[in-house]
Amino acid sequence: MENILSKYKTVLATEATTWFKAGNIKDFPSNRGGCIKYKDKQIAIFNFERRNEWYACQNACPHKLEMVLSRGMTGSADDVPKIACPMHKKTFSLIDGSNLNGEEYAIATYPVKIINDEVLVGFID
Repeated sequence: MENILSKYKTVLATEATTWFKAGNIKDFPSNRGGCIKYKDKQIAIFNFERRNEWYACQNACPHKLEMVLSRGMTGSADDVPKIACPMHKKTFSLIDGSNLNGEEYAIATYPVKIINDEVLVGFID
């Protein structure tokens, strides 16, 4: 079985070759998540309105591979924005995808930018 960390990658804005229009800012709930599909990926997008920041990550929780992170609980730990899986409460950094519980599981994260009220997510194609 391959190392689960090798499957996931944080995409930096400088690495993004494609910016996908995910929707308008009003399409995403405040301080919660929404989900989009890009090619064969489900992507969770979070509007941290109270922080004035946006984040995106894979929607699949790597623990059981359920497509649930967009419905997870948002918050922060030591000022790091995080998402907690609604099924098993595993928590992940929305900055770099690292597991905040100290376990091997990690998630892929993607850059988000807002242009003219449109939400764009960056991918490496």
